[in-house]
Amino acid sequence: MKLPDSPKIPRFMQLVQWIYQPLQLMEASAKAHGDCFTLWLTNKRPIVFLSNPQAIQELFTTPLEQLDARGTAQVLQPLLGENSLLLLSGETHQRQRKLLTPPFHGDRMRAYGDIITNITKEVISKWQLGAPFSVRDSMQEITLRVILQAVFGLREGERYTQLQKRLCDILDLSGSALRSTLSFLPALQIDLGRWSPWGHFLRQRAAIDQLLYAEIQDRRDHPDPSRTDILSLMMAARDENGEAMTDVELRDELMTLLVAGHETTASALTWALYWIHKLPQVREKLLAELDNFGDNRDVNEITRLPYLTAVCQETLRIYPIAMVTIPRIVKTTLEIGGHQFAPGTMLVGCIYLMHRRPDLYPQPQEFKPERFLEKQYSLYEYLPFGGSNRRCVGMAFALYEMKLVLATVLANMDLALVDNYPVKPTRRGVTLAPSGGKWLIATGQHQKVKNPVEV
Repeated sequence: MKLPDSPKIPRFMQLVQWIYQPLQLMEASAKAHGDCFTLWLTNKRPIVFLSNPQAIQELFTTPLEQLDARGTAQVLQPLLGENSLLLLSGETHQRQRKLLTPPFHGDRMRAYGDIITNITKEVISKWQLGAPFSVRDSMQEITLRVILQAVFGLREGERYTQLQKRLCDILDLSGSALRSTLSFLPALQIDLGRWSPWGHFLRQRAAIDQLLYAEIQDRRDHPDPSRTDILSLMMAARDENGEAMTDVELRDELMTLLVAGHETTASALTWALYWIHKLPQVREKLLAELDNFGDNRDVNEITRLPYLTAVCQETLRIYPIAMVTIPRIVKTTLEIGGHQFAPGTMLVGCIYLMHRRPDLYPQPQEFKPERFLEKQYSLYEYLPFGGSNRRCVGMAFALYEMKLVLATVLANMDLALVDNYPVKPTRRGVTLAPSGGKWLIATGQHQKVKNPVEV
């Protein structure tokens, strides 16, 4: 069976470009070979990138028996563990997903609204007027504190402080394309002591594990049915056989929630604040909508504001945090998009290229929230959280948090971009993030317009 065409560069160079210039590699490959092409990013398997809605639909609706996701996210295994929802497949994956889903929906999720808004107000109160600051650092502080409070129910104390510090340290180990190289090249994963990159990672991971297992043990020793944090709900959950998660399963899912729910949302919020302040017309429309929102209305109603929702959707379209879906390995011969794929082939939906299709998103390079007010996109055309049974379990929580943080920031502070400061997409671990730097300035406290124009 003939694989779709591949770039005419050596396989190792494809991996190097994937680490350092992933967007350029995907764009050049699509330009040369269309919306189905092959890259060689591992020694073992070809990876076929799909960015056609029909092919994505076929991939997402293929029976689970024909595809296997286990082991396809191995780049994350050293950090998240073997029992992470991202690395599981089949029945085990379905069991864990059922146990994890309830805390992220409905009334359970809305109970975290005050936590999100209060933490956001505390962080932005430290911004000095007239002084440029790192948006990413502030958004990371907000999202990490939200996760520690919502997931763990931790607000203060030594364990809270240590977890906050060590999680930041371990995530910064893949904070650039150069540092991400360690994740993609297992040959470099050698422990040469605490001063070597891999040695430092292993010691940080061991310290985090100690803190997580201590927290789990405390909960077992002192059960409190009144607690509503996600760890308590996870520990109380039971599968069809009446079995609870083991300590190791809890640890791996906690790491998954801490990493996936903190880093990704911080990147999305950073991008959103960049685009809102780069485009005056977007900022004006959004502020008009927020200023029209009554002071005494339920905070959860903010999340239903149409233009705020569209801004968040467009932020996740133009530079999706996850560039590709969770890979699926073909188990039995399969046809997708007119191509026959042999067992062992790896298939990914290319989120970045799908979101840049001019036939779906006219002028795809431009930030236009209005496109989401004018058209309803299908699950196979817009997929910032992946799809099918692998769609991000925290999707609703992430969007909820994004909207509340943005609304709180804009309702309290007037901000402006530093002139001509370049903000570019860059690799951060397995995700796409905005480049760092101090490119935003707080210019004053926001004053509501008395009679804002209707949006």
